[in-house]
Amino acid sequence: MQKCDKCNMQFRWREIYKSFAWTYKPIECQKCGAEHRITISGRFTFVFLTIVPMLIFTNFLSPFKNFLVTLIIGLTLLIIGSLLTPFFVKYREKL
Repeated sequence: MQKCDKCNMQFRWREIYKSFAWTYKPIECQKCGAEHRITISGRFTFVFLTIVPMLIFTNFLSPFKNFLVTLIIGLTLLIIGSLLTPFFVKYREKL
């Protein structure tokens, strides 16, 4: 999990997950107050863990003929991917 660049305090999973809401808002360290922004590679990581698996499954790998079942499994993949992203996304201190 990501840590603060200044004081090495580990960010909480919830802080990182909430920062994804709509605009990738910055995370502020609770200990030293340093502001961290998501990197470009972190944004790509977020997309590749959430959107891409869902799209690949629903468009190419789905063995189901029923659209609703395919959609539900695709959304489940999206949710699972989004829950894992705080472990892989990188942030940098704002200069």
